[in-house]
Amino acid sequence: MPYAKPNPVVVAPDALAQLAAYCHERSHTHLLIVADANTDRALGRKLEATLLAAGLDVRKVILHGEEIIADAARVYQVMLALDGTPRALVAAGSGTITDITRFVSHRARLHFLSAPSAPSVDGFASVGAPMLIDGVKISLPTHAPAAIFADLDVNAAAPRAMIAAGFADILGKFTSVADFRLGHLLRDERYDETIAQRTYDVARVCQVNAEAIGQATPASIALLMDALVESGLCILDFGDSASASGAEHHLSHFWEML
Repeated sequence: MPYAKPNPVVVAPDALAQLAAYCHERSHTHLLIVADANTDRALGRKLEATLLAAGLDVRKVILHGEEIIADAARVYQVMLALDGTPRALVAAGSGTITDITRFVSHRARLHFLSAPSAPSVDGFASVGAPMLIDGVKISLPTHAPAAIFADLDVNAAAPRAMIAAGFADILGKFTSVADFRLGHLLRDERYDETIAQRTYDVARVCQVNAEAIGQATPASIALLMDALVESGLCILDFGDSASASGAEHHLSHFWEML
């Protein structure tokens, strides 16, 4: 079944100011920012300053470690930062930070907002949280963010490896859409041609603009972020990730468990 979708989705230089205005409009006056050391430098401090300047009550938890993974230890660290005040959780980061924040906010029944720091994954709009549980990568059902606010300047300045990861994630839609169609043809699995075409189209747009994306021009990064979000919205509209997650994701999760 389709899921509730993030609204609004903002990819703009003033996205953080719009996030602050959104919080006032929705009475999200108490917030907890979740970041790691890298995303805090890139985005978290700027986000915190923007929200504080807007008169909001802000706490921040920074996940430390050489490699941040979405596991029980990180979930516990975020849970410890909750102080009994109902707070909207804001993920100031990319895939892993978003998944940890998504999981905690869902289980704690708190509002969840996404502030991406890099255009690296299509999971910003997703309801699934891939978590490493007892050494096994499992996608757990949670909820999509209520809204997404991507600061374009921050995302355009992201490490090129992170931008390349997002571009590769989108290129993977060519094979995931093929797997989506094959599953329907060979095994009569549930299928939607409109979802398949939407997913294919964003991959094609990014493929055509590969050179500009490689140069990380603001316009091309906006295009890449829009494509990543659209892929996630297709997942929400269809009700599962079949259009965006094929054999390549199984291989990726296998390698992450090694």
